[in-house]
Amino acid sequence: MTPSASPSNPTAASGRPGKRASSARALQKGLHTKQTIIDAALGLAEQIGLEGLSIGMLAEVTRMSKSGVFAHFGSREELQISVIREYYRRFSNEVFSPAMNAPRGLPRVRALFANWMQRVAIEIQSGCIFISGAVEFDDRPGLVRDALANSVKTWLTAMHRAVVQAKQEGHLVPDADEAQMAFEIHGLILALHYEARFLKNPGAIERANTGFENILLRYGKSAARSVNPKPSAEGPASPPKQDGVI
Repeated sequence: MTPSASPSNPTAASGRPGKRASSARALQKGLHTKQTIIDAALGLAEQIGLEGLSIGMLAEVTRMSKSGVFAHFGSREELQISVIREYYRRFSNEVFSPAMNAPRGLPRVRALFANWMQRVAIEIQSGCIFISGAVEFDDRPGLVRDALANSVKTWLTAMHRAVVQAKQEGHLVPDADEAQMAFEIHGLILALHYEARFLKNPGAIERANTGFENILLRYGKSAARSVNPKPSAEGPASPPKQDGVI
């Protein structure tokens, strides 16, 4: 039987709160350790790809035992998925969330592209697991591929929605193909990674920016082409939610 709490039994009165505090500290420590492992894994994945990750390699980098690293994930696949989730979270915080301060329409599309370009400028050196992962897992069905694909689709859906809103705001010509415009913007980013990171061609960033302006010249109304992002009266928006295993 569980001893009842009473003045004559102070242990029962204080034991449970003590256990709860101890459990909370252990949980917090466990979460911190797991995040440390994910941070290290993400750094490695940007350099060697998701497929190159291993429990043994992370144990060495984090100076933990293999069993200790394994206990936080249970499998290499779950480790890879956790890295994808973390990468998407950072991507959303750096690219999507700040752009929501711009008004709907072309100002928001411009902000999304500008934030995306800022991140790409860093990824040219560090690598992008959305792109490297697409090469590694494009023809390999499974949860890791699903996690990658869902992350990319979620982001592209957010960009497409911003383009649709630009048309609704009257910033695009009436017959503008929103899907085609979003496709071309995405294509610029992929070309930039290839040109700058793989081929190391100078001026690739400038060409990507020029390409974006050319897209606006074709799809945007003349009065809206020079619209620049300004603070929005709208409240903060939530990042796009991911479907599936993400």
